[in-house]
Amino acid sequence: MTIIMATDASTRALIRLMAWLSPAFPVGGFAYSGGLESAVQDGLANDAETLRQWFDTLLIRGAWRNDGVLLAEAWRSLEDPDRLADVAALAEALAGSAERHLEIMTVGEAFAAAAAEWSHPALASLGPRPPYSVAVGVAAAAQSVPLQDCLAAFYHALLSQGVSAAIRLGVIGQRQGVTLLAGFEETIVTVARETVDTTLEDLGSATIGADIAALRHETQHTRLFRS
Repeated sequence: MTIIMATDASTRALIRLMAWLSPAFPVGGFAYSGGLESAVQDGLANDAETLRQWFDTLLIRGAWRNDGVLLAEAWRSLEDPDRLADVAALAEALAGSAERHLEIMTVGEAFAAAAAEWSHPALASLGPRPPYSVAVGVAAAAQSVPLQDCLAAFYHALLSQGVSAAIRLGVIGQRQGVTLLAGFEETIVTVARETVDTTLEDLGSATIGADIAALRHETQHTRLFRS
């Protein structure tokens, strides 16, 4: 059997990804459900299978995929301040609701502050409150983290956050949550690989139900999450 040895650089990149996208990294992502709470209340996501369909749609043709496209563009724009500023402005403008905007900007602000330990002028140039996907893309590029690895970890982090929200909403238990995560491995690998070659022309979504759920959550009377 051939043993493939990792280089020190690739190991450091892995450690950084693990730190940045770990639930322990202080970005406050646990406070947001991305409209899932509203979908649960309306009966659109009420068991493991409907949750799987919900997450699958977001990842393949929804907001999560768009976030990945924006992350990839930010990663490629590291040495181009004007291009980087444009993608940050676009990411903010694409927020489809007030709470979606609150989520991407607040989590991005927290990420940028925490990631200052791995400081880079490009990250600082975005200001104190960059969109989350853009901030992650810039940080990854600045630290020589491969784009496909970053995208896979980013998608997995979004999925993990969604699964955690579903568990706290009482839709599934922890064992079902682990099963959901395991079942998405191949999808995450495929979508991450495809996203590497995307451009801003590939932005777009077909998730009207999820978008409406995010809007409805703004006026939901009793809730656990901020989005």
